[in-house]
Amino acid sequence: MHVKLIALSALCVLAGCSPSGQFADLEQYIEKVQGEPKGQIPPLPKFSTYEAFAYSASGLRSPFLPPVKIDIAKEEQEESTVKPDPNRQKEYLENFGIESFEMVGTMSNGARFLGLVKGGDGIHKVEVGNYLGRNHGKIIDISETKISVIEIVPTGKDRWVERPREIELKEGG
Repeated sequence: MHVKLIALSALCVLAGCSPSGQFADLEQYIEKVQGEPKGQIPPLPKFSTYEAFAYSASGLRSPFLPPVKIDIAKEEQEESTVKPDPNRQKEYLENFGIESFEMVGTMSNGARFLGLVKGGDGIHKVEVGNYLGRNHGKIIDISETKISVIEIVPTGKDRWVERPREIELKEGG
């Protein structure tokens, strides 16, 4: 009985493999496609060359910061002698914008304070007389809660004015 069942199963399997013409339309389509001439790849599109943009307003105030009020009319009446020293060697922290710094603490060296600022690439120790920020900012005072800086910024008329800035101690710092 088992032999007959196995033989019948084998016969069914072989009958399913015989060509019965059910794929004739597919075979015709394949022959038609293979008989057509081969296509060509279209050429790459022409791209215009990239022109670099030279940003010339890097020395001006950032448009993302609120403006600081400076009495330019008063400055223009007097002959101003304020200008940055072109011969002074720049300090490392002048490579970063002053808005990227935040005060995180102080250290006492006798009667004077040294400030700790976080910004640029880590935490840095600063003292009165150091320079900070891209606008020639000189540290003029350090207290337990803030660092006072005077920046020298252009007015746009080949003149310079002093702008006071403060970096306050970050809460929880």
